[in-house]
Amino acid sequence: MTSELTSLTWVAALSAVIWIPYILNTIMVRGLVDAVGYPDDPKRLAPWAQRMKAAHYNSVENLVVFAAAVLMCNAVGISNDTTVMAAQVYFWARVVHVGSYTLGIPWVRTLAFAAGWVCTILLLLQLL
Repeated sequence: MTSELTSLTWVAALSAVIWIPYILNTIMVRGLVDAVGYPDDPKRLAPWAQRMKAAHYNSVENLVVFAAAVLMCNAVGISNDTTVMAAQVYFWARVVHVGSYTLGIPWVRTLAFAAGWVCTILLLLQLL
């Protein structure tokens, strides 16, 4: 497996587990029945859990484009220092993004998002 695919695997794994803390908060705040149901007037989650949920949505939205770029590079046999670096930095940018978003650190969150976006653009540029 290429380094880029390994990074993609880690990004997918991160996206696959970051829902767990905010779902646990949902169960604690609303109770199990309301957490799995559709209450008319649900209780608000803790602010950190609301932010983590938003970070998770953002992670999934960006994973689509990043994964497509990594898989296209892999399909056409493009793997170089730029693609390896972009894929690795993307993973760490997403880790920082989730952490800073959850903790409510706006500038760090924005810079981490921008770093991930630049990494995706670098991958796409390798294809063009």
